Amino acid sequence: IVPLWAGKAPLAQGDDDKDRPNLRVHLPKEGKVGAGVVVCPGGGYGALAMGHEGQEIADWLNGFGVAAFVLDYRHRGKGYGHPAPLLDVQRALRLVRYNAKKWDVDPGRLGVLGFSAGGHLASTAGTHFDRGKPDAADPVDRLSCRPDFMVLCYPVIAFDEPFTHRGSQKNLLGEDASPELIRQFSNEKQVTADTPPTFLFHTDADVAVPPENSIVFYSALKRAKVPA
Repeated sequence: IVPLWAGKAPLAQGDDDKDRPNLRVHLPKEGKVGAGVVVCPGGGYGALAMGHEGQEIADWLNGFGVAAFVLDYRHRGKGYGHPAPLLDVQRALRLVRYNAKKWDVDPGRLGVLGFSAGGHLASTAGTHFDRGKPDAADPVDRLSCRPDFMVLCYPVIAFDEPFTHRGSQKNLLGEDASPELIRQFSNEKQVTADTPPTFLFHTDADVAVPPENSIVFYSALKRAKVPA
């Protein structure tokens, strides 16, 4: 378990475990292919499904040689809303790149994978990123937080729509979010030609997060000519 920041995390409200986001590093024992994936478990931005959407996914990725980094990010259940989850996933991507040699990961083959609300966070990483700050005092912050690819599994995407997962929107942005903030994190509206290639899966039986979420994101990617 590796803390995202050596000291206090930005916006930390205290110094308990819930205030210290971290990465759980799972490296393949054999057949390494050099790729890495930051895994964002779901939980409606109010909890984290660290088992079936975290540990089990890391084991699966390791099984075909991919390094996995399960992100224990801040959320409403820990007392945090926006922008803490975004800061955490951006830092995670930078941190893996910073430790690329140590963890035997190609920094140009680093993706993000997320489930449900974790899929929203993963899609946020792919639509709200920077290339790093060359003059940053912290060398980790000099690196890009753009994922090279995304895997979005029954993701929450759109806010303030008939098919929105309202609990995720409320937990992330609060009850009285401005229209500007809602639009900013309706990630289908933030897709550009620079959004990473994306694999999505969803089922029509999903009553919690309707598949229209994946459909609108897929459509936006195709309009931007991003492989999807």
